[in-house]
This record gives sequence, structure tokens and C-alpha cells, in this order.
Amino acid sequence: MQCPHPGAGEAKRTRGRGINIVGDLPMHIAIVNSALDPAGVAIRRQLLDLLDNPDAGPVSHRGRQLSFLETEGRLISEEGIDRRADADLILFISRHTSIRPQPALTVHVTGNYATADYGGRAGELAAAAPGWMHAVLRGLAARAPAGYRVSYEVTHHGPTDCATPSLFAEIGSTGEQWRDPAAARAVAGAILDAEPSASLTLIGFGGTHYAARQTAIALATQAAFGHIAPTRAVAALDTGMIAQMREKSRAHAAYIDRKALPGALLSRLDALLAGLDIMVLSESDIHAASRLDRETYTAIRRLAEAHAPGSRVSIHALEGPGDPVFFEIPGDLLAEALRVDRDRVLRRLDALPVVHLSSGTGKMLPFFISYGKNRSSLIDELITLSIDIVTGQANNSVDGERLILRKLRFNPTKARALGVPQGPLFKELASGNAIEHDGRIVTPEMVSEWSEREIRVPGLERYV
Repeated sequence: MQCPHPGAGEAKRTRGRGINIVGDLPMHIAIVNSALDPAGVAIRRQLLDLLDNPDAGPVSHRGRQLSFLETEGRLISEEGIDRRADADLILFISRHTSIRPQPALTVHVTGNYATADYGGRAGELAAAAPGWMHAVLRGLAARAPAGYRVSYEVTHHGPTDCATPSLFAEIGSTGEQWRDPAAARAVAGAILDAEPSASLTLIGFGGTHYAARQTAIALATQAAFGHIAPTRAVAALDTGMIAQMREKSRAHAAYIDRKALPGALLSRLDALLAGLDIMVLSESDIHAASRLDRETYTAIRRLAEAHAPGSRVSIHALEGPGDPVFFEIPGDLLAEALRVDRDRVLRRLDALPVVHLSSGTGKMLPFFISYGKNRSSLIDELITLSIDIVTGQANNSVDGERLILRKLRFNPTKARALGVPQGPLFKELASGNAIEHDGRIVTPEMVSEWSEREIRVPGLERYV
């Protein structure tokens, strides 16, 4: 975004309105450190060196205005910092301390889910900057010195009253790392090169302090996390706190690390999210959704819920923005194709710009979503595929608009009439194998009969 620092009127208008929405690029970034913090001082030094800015004055970088603010106290106690910084984004550079020291580079947003043990106020969350945390996290992963772990941290400590989107970028976990110029250089480079590109903003639940699953998802997709609540905090969450997580993150949906939560706690969390009408995405959902822009994905989910309430959405090769439409194909035809060769159906779907819907139990429904321009060709493609699979069976045939399905079925009455006792021999015959009984060969055809049913497909002849 090539634009100057906003004037006083514009700055006042944007302050605190959460412009961290994915895709928005702040015009003025305040970089804040404490003079007491060796890691913050080291990162600041590297930033000023990379910017060739020895006086720490305001500087233009990639069309943004960067300003530097050094405080005398601890950052976790800097309530009201957003009013003093008067910026569009506040980026704290700091140290990270752990009871289990390990070299680490981390990002997180601040807040307290319950008590305020380390600054801020109890039950208050700061405004998050998910897109920027995502971009900095990826930059850290690309630059981390050997031996350093890169991750999100869950939401914790103060300041909590920050209405301007903010994040912490930190070096951990001991004095050796805090003063490591290579680590400081990695953080500085990640900050200066950050270009938010995420398309989906999430709040996260479950896991340890270092949010392993959320970190892995963010590094592999265009999904960005705002506030993350670890397993230890989930039990105390209520609708008010979860609503605050969503609001302060401007989240489109939620992700739950389900393996990290016991069953009763998971059920309670699912109920709270449902009560707030917050969409919950699985990891596979996120991978698929991150290929779409958020408006398109939201429209797809709404279409799915309108036509098949409670259905699951599976996105195949659909990408980019578009105008989603719903369509369906004959259900009995699709069901028969899936019965004959489910793998072939799924392989073909994976190559098509389409979304398929499934029931809550995983049964594929004859309902699909794609962009309007693809609708007619996809209906033809899916019906043709299903017919090819079904008519590939030797005894099936086409008659006008009727697809005739003929199957030879085992008849136990005929088997008993030939003296075959019920039991293992019945099973062999039903499986299509001939048997020998009392010196006589009995074939499946001798104890079977033909059944027939039909599927009507309007315009069937043009698909054959």
C-alpha cells in the first residue's frame, strides 16, 4: 500500500477500529520495546541497523511509516500504550521466558482469560492482529537460526486494554538467546519483510502454551490465528469470553485441537460455539478454505446449511473468488455409482472445481456447490461419470431414460431344494463360488435369481 502517514484526522478515525482485518495494511506501525529487556533492545538495534536509522526517528518502509518507542518499564504493564503510540498497529519486541528453557522465536497477542497474574486486567483481551502475526510467524520460520523453535504462543499477560491491533514478537528463553544477534536479526528481518496475505482468520482452542497444531496450520495454509486459548484455559471460558475472542480477533471461524481436550470439555465447548453461531472448521476444512477468499467460503457454508442443514463441506479443486451456486444430480444414480466404485468418484471430484456435501455421518449427498459459470458442465460431468461407472457393470443396460440394473442374487430356498444345508456352503454360493455337495457340483446360477430395478435419468441418452 503506497500511501503516506495519515493526517491527524484520519489517524483519529482509524484508531481502535481493528483494521487488522486480513488484507488491510497498516499505514503507521509503532514498534515498542522496554529499555529493561535485553531481547527487545537487541531486536530494536537490528531493526535500526537494517533500516539504516541510527537516530531511531520515524522512517518510511514499504509505503508504511515506522516509529520507535522505548519505555522504561515492563511491557506487560504498559496500559494505554495505544493512545501514546497513536498508530494503526503496535508491534511489541520482547523476551520470552520459560520454566523449560529452549531457544525459541514466538508471536502472540495479549490478554487474560481469567486472573491477571502478569499485567493487564482479568477477563480482558487486547485487539489482535491475526494477519500480521501470521506474516511474522512465517518470516521467523524462514529465518530462525539452527536450534530455535518457531511458534505461536497462546494469549497471555498484559497489556490488555489495547484497542489498536497489536502483537508481541519475542526471543526466548534465557539470557543467552535474548542477547543472540542472530536471533535478533531473524526477528527484525521477519518484521520488516512481513506482508500479510492470509485469507481466513481464526480463533483457536486447545493444546499447550506453544499452540503446536495452530502453528502447523498457519505455516501450511493461508489461515491466521488471533486469540488462542490453551487446554488449561478452556474449562473457564463462557459465552462472553468466547465472543470477546471472536470480536477482538475479527475471526471468521474457530479451530479446535480436539485431541487435546477431554470429551466432556469438548462437548461443552462445541455447545458454546454453536450457541454463538461460530463456525468450527477442521484442519482439512482450513486447508481447503485457505484456497478461497473468505467471502466465497462463507457463501459456500451458507448455501450448504440452507440446502442440507448440518451437512459437512468438502472442497475439491475450487479456488479463488467467485459466485457460488448450489446444484444436485439424481441421488439414486450417485448412490449406485458410489456403491460400485467410490474411489473413482472421489478421484474425479478431486480434479474438479466443485464442493460436495456429506451428511453428519459422512454419507455423500447428491448436493454440490461451484461457481455459476461451471454449473452446467459439472452437472454433465458428474452424471456422465456416474453412468459410466454403473453401466460398466456387465448386466446393466440403458432403455430410453431408464438405467436398468440387473443383479443375480442368491436364493436360499433354491439352495435348500437342492439339499444344500444352511451354513458355510450357503456363504460360498452367495459369494459366487461353486460348491460340491453329496458328489454333485452346485453353481451359483443354480441357486440364484435375477433382480431388477431402474433409475430414471432425464435425457439419459445424451450421457451414454
